[in-house]
Amino acid sequence: MIRHAIPLALLAAATPASAQQPAAPAARTRAAPPAVTVDPRVAALRDKALGDDVAYAITEGLTTEIGQRGTGGSAAQARAREWGVAKLKALGFRNVRIEPYTLPNVWERGVETAEVAAPYPQALRLTALGNSGATPAAGLTAPVAFFATLNDLLAVPAGSLTGRIAFVSNTMEPTQDGSSYGSAGAARFVGPNIAAQKGAAAIVIRSIGTDHGRGPHAGSTNFAPGVTPIPAAALSVADAENLERMVKLGRPVTLKLVLTPRFVGPRQSGNVVAEVPGTDRDAGIVLVGGHLDSWELGTGAIDDASGLGITTAAARLVMEAGRPRRTIRVVWFGDEEIGGFGGQEYARAHVGERHATASESDFGADRVWRVETSLPDAARPVADRLAAALAPLGIVRGTGTGGDGTDIGPVIRTGVAGVDLNQSGLRYFDVHHTPEDTLDRVDPAQLRQNVAAWTTMLAIVANAPEEIGPVPVRP
Repeated sequence: MIRHAIPLALLAAATPASAQQPAAPAARTRAAPPAVTVDPRVAALRDKALGDDVAYAITEGLTTEIGQRGTGGSAAQARAREWGVAKLKALGFRNVRIEPYTLPNVWERGVETAEVAAPYPQALRLTALGNSGATPAAGLTAPVAFFATLNDLLAVPAGSLTGRIAFVSNTMEPTQDGSSYGSAGAARFVGPNIAAQKGAAAIVIRSIGTDHGRGPHAGSTNFAPGVTPIPAAALSVADAENLERMVKLGRPVTLKLVLTPRFVGPRQSGNVVAEVPGTDRDAGIVLVGGHLDSWELGTGAIDDASGLGITTAAARLVMEAGRPRRTIRVVWFGDEEIGGFGGQEYARAHVGERHATASESDFGADRVWRVETSLPDAARPVADRLAAALAPLGIVRGTGTGGDGTDIGPVIRTGVAGVDLNQSGLRYFDVHHTPEDTLDRVDPAQLRQNVAAWTTMLAIVANAPEEIGPVPVRP
C-alpha cells in the first residue's frame, strides 16, 4: 500500500504559552439535516451482506492456495492472476480477462542479514527496502550515525556521512485515519535518498509500523535521478529500539550488513478485470478493486487480499440483485507495492472510456468508519443517500475529499469522482508489510461489515439516476 503525500516541512511554529487565549465561541443552533429516504431494496441488500462470506473465501483462497504474491511480475503473481480469472468466472462475472503489461526493470531482493559487530555483538532482523542498492557480497561493516528523526538527518551537511551507516529511528503512532503513515513514512519514502546525498554508505530505518515485534516492515523507497542507490533496509521495531538503546550507552556502534538485491530487467505482468454489465452504456463505469500483489514476508491477507474480497463480494451481491444502470468494473490491480504500475497501466489502457466513480479497498479488513466523496454538485443527492444508508453500519460522513489510493489515482487525476470507504487504521500498521500479514489477522465480522458498506455504496452509485459527471482535476 502507498498512500498520502510525503511531508518534508517537519517543523512548525509553536504558540507561546503566554499568548492570550481566544474567548469561547458563542453557542449556535445547528440546523437539522434534510430527511433522506433510504431505498428499502438498498437496506435489504446491505443487511444481507452482513451474512455474506464470499470476501472471506476469496481472502482465504488467495492466502492459502497462492500465498505470497510477490510484486514485480513474479511467478506467484502470475498464478494469482489465473486463480483470479477462474474465481471471478465462477462467481458469475462477465468479460473476465487479464490485461497484460510490461514492467520496465524489476527489482528483486536477495540475501538480507544484519548484526551488531561491536561493541555488543548480536543479530538483528531487517528487510531490504524496494529499490535498495546492494552491499558487496561479503557485506559492509561501518560505524553507525544515529538520527532520532528524519529532520535530524536533513540537518547534517552534505558529505558528513561518508563511510558511515545512517540509522533513522523515528516512531509511528496508531491513528484511526492512518495519517501517521504519511508523516512517519517519509523516513522510508525519501530517507535513503537523503542519506545517499549526504554521503552515507548505507541506511537502516526503524520500520514504519506501530508494533513492537521482531518482524520488519517491507516497502519501497526511491532515489532521485543521478543519485546512486545505497543499501537501504528496515529494522524490525524491536531491533531498532534495541539498537537505539545501544547508541545511547555512549560507545561507538558498528553494524555489518549483507544486502544483495538486484535489478533483473523487464518482466510481464497484468491486471485482472471483470464486469457487471450495466443497462446504460453512457452513464459511466463504476470502478472498484484492490491490488493482487503483496510483499514476500507474509501472505498479504490484509494487504490486499481482503480488499479484493470485499470489493468482489459487494459487486457480486449487487449483480445478483438485478442489472444495475452503470457497469461495475472490478479490477485486481497488479504491482501496486512497487509504484502503482497496475493502476497506471489500467488508466492508459482505458483512457477513452468514461468513468463515473472510482474507489479502492486497500487499508486492511477492519471496520469502515467514514465515507467521503468528491462527487460533483449535481450528484450531491447521491452523497446524501450514501450517508443515510451507511449510518446504520456505524459509518459517519466525513468532510474530506474522496479519491484516495494508489491504484485509482491515475483515473482520479483525469477528473473522475472518488468515493472512499475509510477503514479503521488502529491495528493496520501493526502487521502492514510484515511476516504477520496472514489470514488470522482478518476478523470475519469486521470483514462482513466492509462488504455491507461496499454493497450499499455500489447499489446506490451504480443505480443513481443523477448524472455523475467529471470533477475538477486535482493539482
